[in-house]
Amino acid sequence: MPSTGLPIAEAATTLGLTTDTLRYYEKDGLLLRPVPRASGGHRRYENADLRWIELVTRLRSTGMPIRDVRRYADLVRSGEGNEEDRLALLQAHREQVLRQLAEVTQHLAAIEHKIGLYTDCVLERSADLERSA
Repeated sequence: MPSTGLPIAEAATTLGLTTDTLRYYEKDGLLLRPVPRASGGHRRYENADLRWIELVTRLRSTGMPIRDVRRYADLVRSGEGNEEDRLALLQAHREQVLRQLAEVTQHLAAIEHKIGLYTDCVLERSADLERSA
């Protein structure tokens, strides 16, 4: 009987992660369920697994601590009735991401300002060289 789903190497490539990261997510309780295995015992990641791992990756990439990702996964695994807790966790994370975004935007503005100063300096120097030639 053929196996469905992707083996770990293909799942990792599809998600832009390493196989070690996928194993870590599974070991650390960040997945919603144990990853199904083929008859030979090899992991087979299904579309639902890939979608969840993509969300976990986004949460981690935006700075959500592992303990909060694990808490969110626990809540989702628990099923209906805890949506307020899930909402509160995600709203708190959104606020943190918005603070980080505002800070990075300020940093970018400072960099843009310096680029503008140096661009003006280089253009002025080039114009002076043309005039003196």
